[in-house]
Amino acid sequence: MSSPAAPVAPAFEQNEAQAFAERLCGVLDAGALALMLSIGHRAGLFDAMQRLGFAGSAEIADEAGLHERYVREWLGAMTTGGIVAYQPSTHRYRLPPAHAASLTRAARPHNLAATAQWIPLLAGVEDDVLACFERGGGVPAAAYERFGQVLAEERDQRILVALDDGILPLVPGLREALARGRDVLDVGCGSGRVIHALARRFPCSRFTGYDLGAGAVAEGRRSAAELGLRNAQFEVRDVADLEVRAAFDLIVSFDAIHDRARPDVGLRAIARALRRDGVFLMQAARGSGRIELDAERPLASLLYTASCLHSIGVSLAAGGSGLGAMAGAETSSRLLAEAGFGALEVRTLPGDRFDQYYVGRLAG
Repeated sequence: MSSPAAPVAPAFEQNEAQAFAERLCGVLDAGALALMLSIGHRAGLFDAMQRLGFAGSAEIADEAGLHERYVREWLGAMTTGGIVAYQPSTHRYRLPPAHAASLTRAARPHNLAATAQWIPLLAGVEDDVLACFERGGGVPAAAYERFGQVLAEERDQRILVALDDGILPLVPGLREALARGRDVLDVGCGSGRVIHALARRFPCSRFTGYDLGAGAVAEGRRSAAELGLRNAQFEVRDVADLEVRAAFDLIVSFDAIHDRARPDVGLRAIARALRRDGVFLMQAARGSGRIELDAERPLASLLYTASCLHSIGVSLAAGGSGLGAMAGAETSSRLLAEAGFGALEVRTLPGDRFDQYYVGRLAG
C-alpha cells in the first residue's frame, strides 16, 4: 500500500517573492526608524538640530543637553534612514528644512515625530495583547503608560491648532453662538486642553469636561484654576451613566467614543443630554469600515494597529463590544442614527490624514 503523496507547495514567481522580501526589509527598517523618530522628538534633538544647522555630534548633544555617545548613534540611524544630511569630510550633520517641516515642534500640526511616539507606546503592551489573542478579553486602560501624555500632545497639534479656523467652522454660526454664551460638554476630555482653549476664547460660555481618568480630571482642574477659568469644570464620569436631559447646547468628543465599552449606550446618553436645537460634534479615525477601501488610504496600517493594540482591548477589558477605532463612517453613522441623530454630516479637514468629523443634530 503506497503512502499518500506529500502536498505540493503552490508555485510562485521567484521575482515576486524576492520583491516581497525586500519590502519586508523596508518595513523592518522603517519600524526601527519610527522608534528613533520618537526618541528624537522626546529628547528635543530635532528642535536642537533645526536651531544649529550643520553641526557635529558633540555640538548637537550640547545643544539638546544630552550625552554625545547616544546622540552619535542616533544620528547614525537618522543618516542611514535618510532623515538627516551628513558631511563625511567634516563629520557634521544637518536637518534639512524640508524635513524639519515634519519633525519639529515648530511644525505643528504637521509634526509626525510626535505621532511616532505611538509606536513604542503600543509596543509596550504587545505581551498583554498577544495573551488576549490566545484567551480573549482585553487590556485595561491603566496598562498604557504615557497614553494620556501622548494623547494630550496629539490633541495639541491635531485639535487645538485647528480648533478655531477648522473645527468650529464645521458648524455654521457656532463661534458666534459660543461668543453669546452656550453650555458645552466635552466627552473624554482628557486633561482638558480643548476646554481650556475654548473657555479662554469664549468667556460667556460654560464648559464641562467628563473623563474616566481621575488623574486627567485632576490635571484639568489644576490648569483651569491656574488659568483663572471660572467657566470650566471637570468630573470623573462615564458618559454611559449620564442621566441629565437637555442640559447642553454643544457636546463634543474627540477620538473617544469608540474606546468606550458600549458606544451605543454612550451616544444615546449624549442625545438625551443635548438640547433640541443643539449639536453633537464627534471626531473619529478616518476609516471606511471596508478594508479594500482603507488599503488605499495613507497611514491606514498605523490606524488599524492602534485599534488592535489599544481601542479594542480597552473596550473588551471593560466588558464592552470592542468596536475599534476603524469601525468606519458607515457604522458610526448607523450608531448615531440609532441614538437619535437624524441630520448628520461627515466632514474632513484639508491636510488631516487621520480624522473625520461627524456633525449631528437630533432627529425631528
